[in-house]
Amino acid sequence: MRIALFGYGKMGKMLEKLALERGHSIAAKIDLDTKTVDYNCMDVAIDFSTPDSAFANITNCFKHNVPVISGTTGWLSKFDEAVTKCNNSGGAFIYASNFSLGVNIFFELNKQLAKMMSGIKDYTISLEEIHHTQKLDAPSGTAITLAEGIIENSDYTNWKMKDIQENEISIVAKRIGKTPGTHTVAYSSKVDNIEIKHTAHSREGFALGAIIAAEWLVGKTGVFTMKDVLNLS
Repeated sequence: MRIALFGYGKMGKMLEKLALERGHSIAAKIDLDTKTVDYNCMDVAIDFSTPDSAFANITNCFKHNVPVISGTTGWLSKFDEAVTKCNNSGGAFIYASNFSLGVNIFFELNKQLAKMMSGIKDYTISLEEIHHTQKLDAPSGTAITLAEGIIENSDYTNWKMKDIQENEISIVAKRIGKTPGTHTVAYSSKVDNIEIKHTAHSREGFALGAIIAAEWLVGKTGVFTMKDVLNLS
C-alpha cells in the first residue's frame, strides 16, 4: 500500500516507521512548505496536519479519488461539509479524534457506563484529560468524543471547561511534560466513586490504529468510523 502522509511532525514520523514495518511504502510526505502534490502516486492518505490545512487536504483527496484517514483535531466546524463532499464524490473517509484501538474500546465502555448511570441521580460526572505541553488544542478531541458519548446516552446536555451548570459535564484539561495522553471519566457521590481510565504509554498506539484503519479503508466507498474498522457496531 502506498501511503501519503499529510503532516510530517512527530506523528507523521511514527506513522512512517510503523507503515514500513508493516510492509507499506511512503509515497509522499506533505507538509506546510510542500508546493505540489502528486495524488496519482498514493493509494491512501493519512492526515495528521494542522487545523488550518486539514479540510483542504481531505477534500483535495476526495477530488482525486484518494481514500483519507484523518486524525487532525480543531477543524470539525467543517466536518459535515467534508462528509457531504466525500459522499458527492464517491470518496472514502474515516475521521477519529483518536485512532488508538484501546481508546476506541474505551469509547464504547464510556457509552455503556453512561447508559447504566443515567437513571442514578446521586452521582456527578467529570472528565479529565492530561497531555504533553506541546498539544495545541484543549480539551482534547478524545475528551470531547467521550463527553459526546455521555450526552448521547444520558440527561447531560453539554460540556464545559468552566462555569459548569446543572446537566453539564466538567472537562479539566492539563498539560504536563511529555504525557502521551490520559483520559479519566469519573462518577462521584457521597459514598463512592466510579472511574474508568485510559492511559497511553506512547504515540505508537495512535499511529498503529491509523494504519490499520487505512488498510481497512482502501477499496471501500463511504464515510466510516473506527467502530466499523473494529467491528464494534
